[in-house]
Amino acid sequence: MRASLPESTSALLSPFRLGPLDLPNRMVMAPMTRTRASGERVPTELMAQYYAQRASAGLIVTECIAVAPDSAGIIRAPGLYTDAQVAGWRTVTNAVHARGGRIFAQIWHCGRASHVSLQPGGTAPVAPSAVAAEGSIFTPEGRQPFSVPRALDASEIPAIVAAFGVATERAREAGFDGIELHGAFGYLVDQFLQDGSNRRTDAYGGSVANRARFLFEVVDAMIAAWSADRIGVKLSPSNRFYGMFDSDAVSTFGHVVRGLADRNLLYLHLMEPNEADLASGTVQLGEVAKTFSGVFSGAVIANGGFDHERADAFIATGQADLVSFGRAFVANPDLPERFAAGAALAAPDPATFYGEGPTGYVDYPMMRT
Repeated sequence: MRASLPESTSALLSPFRLGPLDLPNRMVMAPMTRTRASGERVPTELMAQYYAQRASAGLIVTECIAVAPDSAGIIRAPGLYTDAQVAGWRTVTNAVHARGGRIFAQIWHCGRASHVSLQPGGTAPVAPSAVAAEGSIFTPEGRQPFSVPRALDASEIPAIVAAFGVATERAREAGFDGIELHGAFGYLVDQFLQDGSNRRTDAYGGSVANRARFLFEVVDAMIAAWSADRIGVKLSPSNRFYGMFDSDAVSTFGHVVRGLADRNLLYLHLMEPNEADLASGTVQLGEVAKTFSGVFSGAVIANGGFDHERADAFIATGQADLVSFGRAFVANPDLPERFAAGAALAAPDPATFYGEGPTGYVDYPMMRT
């Protein structure tokens, strides 16, 4: 059990030792897709400015970064598989470090959450099974339903696992302080884990152990490429994004968290259910961090609509060590300073969350002092 802090102390604003890193506070800037990379998925100077503005966070975790050309499902999302992309990310990490910050790369493969128009050669996206995601995706031709994916042959899986290992090596080369595996929100890792999207009958499907095999192989490749104390994993046991579900989420994710604990990873980033998830009536885990914080051996980061008061309570009661914030960091680049001062928060403009250019990206003002 994590030690509680005195009520007079802001737990959120207290320092924390995260593996090899000394954090000035327990506030994490959550990964948020912003679509400001170039057409070749290369990080830009504008992105360096954006992340550097938010360097007072205890830790920054970047937007999702593609590990291979066919792994992305978002227009202008960055990659980490070419030399130009590594150089672009080095500009970002240098800018953050120059401001005294710490930054992790979040890597992903979108799997079925994509569209043929976003795939090299217009091919079908891949997934554990040929089951389309629910909903729609923004494509060069506007919003369209997700494409029906092609089920991966078992012989193709080792190459995808290896791509995560290579991306980890490239993240280290680009100057990141560590790396987070995106195992949440209905993307490829999550698609293998949950039996609503994984209908396989081979070594990667069926039992919980088989469905978790892909995740553990990816994590092991990442550890081999760097070290366990530089790696975190993000999971969303209760989120219903893109029609995700599991018939026994408690057992599935309990097995996953125990396996990750055995690997001595740096942290586990856990997503609490949102209002839509809870309204669906299918959520089995209404208190995700509380369920798993005692199972995992490393640090726990909680995410899910937190304000300062609720974040303090989560940390002080031992449900999490750190709390990540998304939209609040979009509109408040100096969010830790605002919390410390008890200052009002600026409101984000959702119309500018995605797009191009500086508007709604690097033009939110700092707090007046």
